[in-house]
Amino acid sequence: MRPRLTARLTARGRLALLHTAMVSAAGAVLTVLIYLLMRRSLGTRTLVERRTAPGTEQELPEPPEPPGLPGLAERARGEALATLVTQAGIALAVVSLLAAALGWLVAGRVLRPIRAMTATARRVSAENVSERVPVNAPADELSGLATTVNGMLDRIQRGIHERDVALESQRMFTANAAHELRTPLATMRTAIDVTLDGEPGREELTTMAHDVRAAVEQSRRTLDGLLALAGSQAAPRERLPADLADAADAALADAAAEARARGVTPRARLRPAPVRGEPVLLERMARNLVDNALRYNHPGGRVTVEAGTAAGEAFLRVANTGPRVAAEAADGLFAPFVRGDDDRARAERGAGLGLAIVRAVATAHGGAVTAKSRPAGGLDITVRLPSGDGGPG
Repeated sequence: MRPRLTARLTARGRLALLHTAMVSAAGAVLTVLIYLLMRRSLGTRTLVERRTAPGTEQELPEPPEPPGLPGLAERARGEALATLVTQAGIALAVVSLLAAALGWLVAGRVLRPIRAMTATARRVSAENVSERVPVNAPADELSGLATTVNGMLDRIQRGIHERDVALESQRMFTANAAHELRTPLATMRTAIDVTLDGEPGREELTTMAHDVRAAVEQSRRTLDGLLALAGSQAAPRERLPADLADAADAALADAAAEARARGVTPRARLRPAPVRGEPVLLERMARNLVDNALRYNHPGGRVTVEAGTAAGEAFLRVANTGPRVAAEAADGLFAPFVRGDDDRARAERGAGLGLAIVRAVATAHGGAVTAKSRPAGGLDITVRLPSGDGGPG
């Protein structure tokens, strides 16, 4: 029966009951002590005062006790103790009732912040996480609990916001990827339908074949870019020693023929920039930066590539001449499927994933990438990664 009764009681009731029990127990102990002390005191009053003659130290003889006096004293002692017990019991009952009422009030006041937390938690939902528990002075255990609950709600709110942003980004990415893959398919179907609508000659069939081949090549570049982006977003399983200067030098060597064909002059200032990571991904990052600087350029333009270390970080900087880019639009170029606005870039129809892969590789290696538009035209892109001088990562 007792466990069931305790289970039915609220926290306020249990606190009030505990307070009443403690006061009652203390009162009972005090009553017993008073009773024992009073009983002992009444029992020792049989001592008789010493009677002496005035001006002398000689004890006078004690007067004889009246008959029946010991019995009368014993009855008076018993009555006094009984009266003490009765009055103490009444007082203890009154104090216990007062303790119960006071304990109920105090427990309610102590539990008020917890009730506020419970009400706030009930109002919180996936759509409404802006509620916060009030934190009252002084700084005690309850205010610490309220602060902890508010911190938990802050983390939940940030997590929901990040989830929504990630879902929206994923939806946009999926829609853009579907559009990029659907466009060449539509181009191929249109070319085939137009060519086969009648009696196509050899020249028309050849033109159709070229259109279909270009569309297939565009689809291949898009798929390759998507696969590279997916692989770049994962952190490297094994971090090997690498150098951004070597990756940049290899990228410039691979792009030398394209730079001559475009009439662009590359310039390199490469100093050691040791890092630890996946060399293949780092080389892909450097090649994408150089390819982007060549593609979005103009004949007679320049591409400047620098590598080195600064402030404990390794950096790779690629700056190019070219069309002007709005300052507020520079960072948006790292989003997937974003291309330049100039006519030449639109004609080449890149996959629009080059700079997205650059950012993914930098993030996977614990670094960051920034882009600034140049007043004279072109971009200035810098990748910063943790330096690899500190040993294995």
